Amino acid sequence: MIDEPQGRLRVYLGAAPGVGKTYAMLSEGRRALARGRDVVVGLVETHGRAQIAALSEGLEVVPRRVVVHRGASFTELDVAAVLARRPRVVLVDELAHTNVPGSGNAKRWQDVLEIVAAGIDVVTTVNVQHLESVNDVVERITGVVQRETVPDEVVRRADQVELVDMSPEALRRRLAHGNVYAPEKVDAALANYFRVGNLTALRELALLWVAGKVDEQLDRYRAEHGIAATWEARERVVVALTGGPEGDTLIRRAARIAARSKGADLMAVHVTRGDGLSGADPAHLSRQRTLVEDLGGSYHQVVGDDIPGALLDFARGVNATQLVLGASRRGRLAQLWARLSLI
Repeated sequence: MIDEPQGRLRVYLGAAPGVGKTYAMLSEGRRALARGRDVVVGLVETHGRAQIAALSEGLEVVPRRVVVHRGASFTELDVAAVLARRPRVVLVDELAHTNVPGSGNAKRWQDVLEIVAAGIDVVTTVNVQHLESVNDVVERITGVVQRETVPDEVVRRADQVELVDMSPEALRRRLAHGNVYAPEKVDAALANYFRVGNLTALRELALLWVAGKVDEQLDRYRAEHGIAATWEARERVVVALTGGPEGDTLIRRAARIAARSKGADLMAVHVTRGDGLSGADPAHLSRQRTLVEDLGGSYHQVVGDDIPGALLDFARGVNATQLVLGASRRGRLAQLWARLSLI
């Protein structure tokens, strides 16, 4: 028996409800249909939005499964029906949704992974507040506990994550015009969850999360293609620490360099010799580790008898764009770094 190849997963990520994720998903479905692909709607939530309902017209819809729970009837994505229909692409809205008890899976993201495992492509949607890693941050920003979450790894495994971006002001206009919620809910939404400050912070969270995903893809591409040269796609400043008192000054200098570029990474690294005879003062290193972390950076320790070589290997491995050295470390290492940057 030949195993079915995995389907592909495409995720439209948004900062908040109403930015246009479902619209983008349906538009992609219609484009795929126009290209001759077999596309069905597994589940789309219109929430009474006329534009979404109109965009769904003409697309085949797989009937939902009816689940009875405590005497009430609910409808959920019918995974078995999707697998039996075997389309090339299925559109599934609201990845973070919790299924009604009695469904095959507890979460919709589990439904989606089951469909992808069967060799069917899935296009889906999710808001950043539902990502597990930022759940507590979102609660602090908005004051709202998000009980429906998706493990970050599920979204990171997607073949494509596309950010559906909209400025806070534009989203508030959409809300005020009745394009997101029913008229009776608009005023409360604008005064609470959809405040400009909330939306700005959520937008930044979404942008940073997607930037991290792009970094992972770039690192994987460079590794797969054996690319050792530095690609200055994002500023990464590495400061080399000897364990001497001068490290405090170097860390602050590196932090100032990193601060000039929004989103830059600051990393401090200390190389320990294999024989343990580094001559470093543990008290200095402990204080410097605290300092670099207080400045938003990360501390790393590597082992190597060839200290300049170990530093360069670390800098190359993290795709560093700048290396900050004390006077005692310059010379051969600076020459090697200059050559490396020109490769």
